[in-house]
Amino acid sequence: MSDFPDTWRKPPFIRNTLLRRGLWIAILAYVVFTMATLPIDWERVVAGMDRAAKIFSGAFPPSFARADLLIDGFMESLKIALLATVAGVALSIPIAFCAARNIAPMPVYYLGRATIIIARSFHPVIVAIIFVKAVGFGPFAGVLTLTVYSVGFVAKLLAERIEEIDFGQVEAMRAAGAPFFSTLVYAIAPQILARQIGLSIYQLDSNLRASAVVGLVGAGGIGATLANAFGRYDYDFALAITMVIVGVILVSEAISGVIREKVA
Repeated sequence: MSDFPDTWRKPPFIRNTLLRRGLWIAILAYVVFTMATLPIDWERVVAGMDRAAKIFSGAFPPSFARADLLIDGFMESLKIALLATVAGVALSIPIAFCAARNIAPMPVYYLGRATIIIARSFHPVIVAIIFVKAVGFGPFAGVLTLTVYSVGFVAKLLAERIEEIDFGQVEAMRAAGAPFFSTLVYAIAPQILARQIGLSIYQLDSNLRASAVVGLVGAGGIGATLANAFGRYDYDFALAITMVIVGVILVSEAISGVIREKVA
């Protein structure tokens, strides 16, 4: 009989048994402490359930009587998403080149990475509140918000793709005496083009969803229409809006999936 076991078990992430169990106990204790110290008012929770039941009972059946208002809000969201995607992607390309360690000098690399980190640091709702305070209510604040959101996402992933390219083509052009800009266009751009197109399509889809969220704080689009419906206690119209949002997102998800398959 062999001295070696017949089966293999993946070794634990933390090999020290005492340390591993102690960590689990600490996590469990912290969860219990958090639940015990959070100010949860169970009477308000019960009252909230009653209010939620009234909202849902008032939402059915959904009302499409003000379809023109719904279409106007949705078209505004589409414009916000489209403009923000174009502006965000256009800004993301040079920032991504600056943030790629393999082609950018170290000071430029740190500047590019800092720009991406700042763009990714805040949730779009927080950025929307800042822009609403700065430029006022309306779709322009939404465009600015989603432009920043697009830069944080597209520039980060594009920079990572640039760092993964086959660097032999770059070295060959440098050895032939090609200038820096020609090297970017002919040696790097063809290798990242498919990822760039895929990211742009995905970001348009993401911006369309996010435009509904930032509209809730006054940045225009269908989110503002939804917030007004809730403010007027028009729950049936609010349900109609949410149904349209879900339907549009499903359609855009299917279209972007097909396009990404064609591009890949």
